[in-house]
Amino acid sequence: MSDPKLSENYPKRVLITGGSGLVGKYLTSLLLSEGFTVSHLSRGAGQFGKVRVYRWDPEKNYIDPQALRGIDYIVHLAGANIGEKRWTGKRKDEIVWSRVDTARLLYNEVVSHKIPIKGFISASAIGYYGSVTSEQIFTESDPPANDFLGTTCLLWEEEADLFSTVGLRTVKIRTAVVLEKSDTALARFLSAARFNIFPTLGTGKQYMPWIHISDLCRIYLKALNDEKMTGAYNAAAPDHSDNRRFVRTLAKVMNKPFISPPVPSFILRIAMGESSLIALRGSRISSEKLVSQGFKFEFPGLEGALADVLKTD
Repeated sequence: MSDPKLSENYPKRVLITGGSGLVGKYLTSLLLSEGFTVSHLSRGAGQFGKVRVYRWDPEKNYIDPQALRGIDYIVHLAGANIGEKRWTGKRKDEIVWSRVDTARLLYNEVVSHKIPIKGFISASAIGYYGSVTSEQIFTESDPPANDFLGTTCLLWEEEADLFSTVGLRTVKIRTAVVLEKSDTALARFLSAARFNIFPTLGTGKQYMPWIHISDLCRIYLKALNDEKMTGAYNAAAPDHSDNRRFVRTLAKVMNKPFISPPVPSFILRIAMGESSLIALRGSRISSEKLVSQGFKFEFPGLEGALADVLKTD
């Protein structure tokens, strides 16, 4: 269920970076169903159904100039998967560069060629608040953490904010763990669940902020439609769940016995290195700013969200 169209003047043409990724695919489908014209930036060009794909090469500071013609909005989703590999020095550089430098390239192209877009919508992450477990409920007014994730998100958002300095509406979507069957985080739990194992990671007391893929895409749709949206928004469901409750709910939804062997923190640190912090730490995230501006979650509760994600197609 999508938000109603606001008027005939809502943005019609959207250019998406990272359009072939998990969120990009779902968002493209939603926008097409809502009447938008959607194009992508990718390393390979072509026409794929209704989507025109233009070539870019961020390492060479290149964007096909045709990609920027006639667009209303840029949605910047591109970025290396934070949880996919160990955080070596090289991987950390890639995580930062794939977000920060690409946003700077887009900004430079828009400004230098005087592209009359209406605004810039950028992905960000709840990693902005850092790898920490606490009783604090983080809001958009809280400062960034002084760790790798916090610094990465700060740099990411600072590049997005360049668009606001030239008078363009800028929205930053701080995203929680996305619930979708092929997403890395949930897919790992599902791999163990095939053997009726629902592991508790570390203490199991760390919160796991999450959001259903459909709600996340509807937030982007609202950001495109609603000219009052500006600045940062937390994209996290209002249902606060820790790791132990998450896996217990997953077992219930899958109608499997709850067998939950603990995975000690040191095992995860050996297996994942520094990136294990993503799994071992987490705090609650407020979505009240988003709700106060009229957004309604289709999947506000964990059990309903998991049931929908795991239902047979």
